[in-house]
Amino acid sequence: MSAADERALEALLFAAAGPLSAAELVERLGPDADVGGALMALKARYEGRGVELVCVADRWRFQTAADLAHLMTEAREEPRRLSKAAQETLAIIAYHQPVTRAEIESVRGVQASKGTLDVLLELGLVRMRGRRRTPGRPVTYGTTDAFLEHYGLASLVDLPGMAEMKAAGLLGLDLPSDFSVPDPSAAAADEDLIALDSDAPEFHTDFLGGDEDSQPS
Repeated sequence: MSAADERALEALLFAAAGPLSAAELVERLGPDADVGGALMALKARYEGRGVELVCVADRWRFQTAADLAHLMTEAREEPRRLSKAAQETLAIIAYHQPVTRAEIESVRGVQASKGTLDVLLELGLVRMRGRRRTPGRPVTYGTTDAFLEHYGLASLVDLPGMAEMKAAGLLGLDLPSDFSVPDPSAAAADEDLIALDSDAPEFHTDFLGGDEDSQPS
């Protein structure tokens, strides 16, 4: 085995797009090259260094030493995008709170999916805030401080009003004369608030239906 073979082998493995087999190296270097000897010498020379020569599935490549792999890990926080259904549900909760699941369905015109509400609860944008004083005692939902922080609002009073939504093209110009934007800051007298440290089960998980919005029958 010559130093020239080892040097040529090092250049090939360094520049290769992927691992190379011994046969591929022989094809590159020619039949007279001592590929086996050069590989062993090169492997020994790189042993214990930050980059090592390893054989994986009968193919050779340079890779980061196993004990240094943690240096190559990058932690990246990917923003989670809300589906259209989740955005609509969040908007209804924001403007109509405190609002029950049945009331959300009434405004949207479709059955609220288990997954949509679960995502909003998991992200901390909404919370179960109380129970309506009606038969069945349905859970009411409202937004959280995290919701205000996410959208840069000082309070619910700062939610866009009718004029702002019209300017943004979110409302048509032919609205009924009696149309008004709900005021979520108004106190609701028909609910009993759930204590923040309550151990009550999250009944929304038990009672909600499937994961997809569906038309009511």
